[in-house]
Amino acid sequence: MQPVSFVVPVYNEVENIEKLHKEILGVALTLGTDFEIIMVDDGSSDGTYKVLKSLSPVTIIRMRTNFGQTSALDAGIKAAQYPYIITMDGDLQNDPADAPGLIRYLEEHELDVVSGWRKNRKDPLSKKFVSRVANQLRKILVEDGIHDSGCTLKAYRKECFDQVSLYGEMHRFIPALLKMRGFQIGEMVVNHRPRAGGKTKYNITRTLKGLVDMIVIWYWNRFAMRPFHFLGGIGIVIMIFSFFSGLMSLKEFFRGQDMSETFWPMFTLLSFLIGAQFFILGFISDMLMKTYYGHAGQTAYTIRDVVRNK
Repeated sequence: MQPVSFVVPVYNEVENIEKLHKEILGVALTLGTDFEIIMVDDGSSDGTYKVLKSLSPVTIIRMRTNFGQTSALDAGIKAAQYPYIITMDGDLQNDPADAPGLIRYLEEHELDVVSGWRKNRKDPLSKKFVSRVANQLRKILVEDGIHDSGCTLKAYRKECFDQVSLYGEMHRFIPALLKMRGFQIGEMVVNHRPRAGGKTKYNITRTLKGLVDMIVIWYWNRFAMRPFHFLGGIGIVIMIFSFFSGLMSLKEFFRGQDMSETFWPMFTLLSFLIGAQFFILGFISDMLMKTYYGHAGQTAYTIRDVVRNK
C-alpha cells in the first residue's frame, strides 16, 4: 500500500477532535506504510485549535476565519504529500476504521475515487429528508453514478486534484467534478455514527448554497466547452416567445386596440430580456471565477499558519 494522507476539516469540534485523532492514528498505524494526519482548523472559536496543538503527530492548517468546509478541504488536499488521500468529517460520525477498506477497494477495482455510502445514516429525520431531496435533484442534474455524494469519507488518488480547485459548497460534488475529467469513480458502504458531541453545522443556508453549486456543476458539465449551445438556446427561446408575443400584439392591433394601452409588447420583451441577461451573466461570471482561481494561482481563502507536530 502506498503512503496515505488523512485530511480532516474541523470547525468548533473541541469535544470530538482529540478522540478522532486517536482513532485515525490507531488505524493509520495498522496500514504498514507512511502516513500523515492533516487537520484544517476552519476558524474555530471554541478552543479547537488549542486542543489540536496538543496532539501528535499532526499537521495543523489554521485558516484566518471560517471559509467553509470546501475551502478547508481544498487547503488540506493541497498540503497533502502522499499518493492516497482519505478525507473525513471532524464530528466523529465518519468512522476512520473504514479507511483501509476504501483504499483496498480503490486498488482492487483500479479506481481513482471511492466515495463512502452512508447506507444506514444516524442523522435526525429532518436532515435525512433534506439529504434525500438533494440526492434526487443531484441525480437529475449531476449524474455521478453514486448514492451519497455528500459523504465526506472518501479515498482519492492525489493526482485527481492536480488541476482542481474547490470553492463554494462543491465538496458535495467532487465525484461529479472528477468524473467530468475522466477519473474512475466508485463507492463502498461505510459505517455512520450518531453525533456524540458538538453541534451540527448544517442549516438551510448551506443547503441553498449546495443547490446553487449543483446547478453550476450541471451547467459546467454540459456547456463549459460549448457555451453557445446554452446561450444560443436561450436566445432562440426568447425569439420564439417574441414571435408569438408579436402575433398577439398584431391581433390586438387589428381589433383596433391602441398599442400604447396594452402591456403585451413591452412587458414581454423587457421582462424576458432582462431575466435572460441576468441569468447568462451569472453563469459567465462563474466561468470567469473558475478561470481566475484555476489559472491565476489564486485561492478563495487565506491560511494563518501551519504547525507540524511530530
